Amino acid sequence: MKRLILTNDTSAAGSLGTARLAHFLISLNRQLVWERLPSDAELSGFFGRRKKRQSKLSWQDYQPQHRLEGIGAVGLGLVELCSRFDAIELWMDPRPNDQLQLICLLHYLRAHPEIASRLSLVQAHVPMGSQRPEVLAKWRLPAIKISRDHFELASRAWQAFGAATPQDWFGLLATELSALPRLRNAVAALLEELPWRRTGLGATEMRMLDFVSGWKPTPQDIGLHEARDSGRVFGYWEQGALLDGLGRCRKPLISGLKEGPFTMELHDDRARHKRYNKSKLALTPLGHAILAQTDDFTRHNPIRRWWGGTKLTNKRLWRWDPDNKALIAP
Repeated sequence: MKRLILTNDTSAAGSLGTARLAHFLISLNRQLVWERLPSDAELSGFFGRRKKRQSKLSWQDYQPQHRLEGIGAVGLGLVELCSRFDAIELWMDPRPNDQLQLICLLHYLRAHPEIASRLSLVQAHVPMGSQRPEVLAKWRLPAIKISRDHFELASRAWQAFGAATPQDWFGLLATELSALPRLRNAVAALLEELPWRRTGLGATEMRMLDFVSGWKPTPQDIGLHEARDSGRVFGYWEQGALLDGLGRCRKPLISGLKEGPFTMELHDDRARHKRYNKSKLALTPLGHAILAQTDDFTRHNPIRRWWGGTKLTNKRLWRWDPDNKALIAP
């Protein structure tokens, strides 16, 4: 029986491959917790056949070329590739972005019953990329057959996160989510990243302020600190953008950031990147006030970003009350 594993990122794929848990592996490394959520039409383009000179993102952009060539997948759509296998296992990590990738995949594959009947879910309890291959090789996690209930819940959750307000996503907390056992934690963690009622910043930004207070860490220190959190919402690039937003905004909360913005151009310039990593960071008076929850970021700086399908601005700012676990409308 030919078996394919689809997993959430290259680290997980590397560990699974070294552990020899499958002959064929594909990783889907797309960050869905940042920027606007793709529409169904955009998903079809992303997962479809790779056209020559295609400028838009494709699922194949996240694969090592040798892996695609090794299974004859160059240029294929994901459904075409899956159709070559008798069984497809979704090995998914528990972090919020991994759970978004899971509901995205199930939402997309639901429309392809010839593939849907071959799917099963293996849900990891810790990030697989952090585990030694010899440890992964001994795992005996159950492979749960994907049913109609899984597809319906995944589609409902995907549409909720892509909605124009966070209300439907918040509403998931009052419903039965056990078919996808890590989804509830992801729902709660993403709500925590909405601007807080008293501060106008989300959980990761508040955690960064707390980490900077009292000593002078570097951006690299912050990155290592965030990487130790197995439940973190944002990855490397998103964390760098958030730090930019705290240190390079109109009225900064953090001082000492020597270079920026946090882009590929910065990384490509070795001298600038070195200066960036050696920056000694400290809280400004405003940073101290917001950490103490006595001032609000939005009184001094603009907000303009996406949370799923919700566009957050100062005039249309959905907030989260972390004390009462409540959603606050603009």
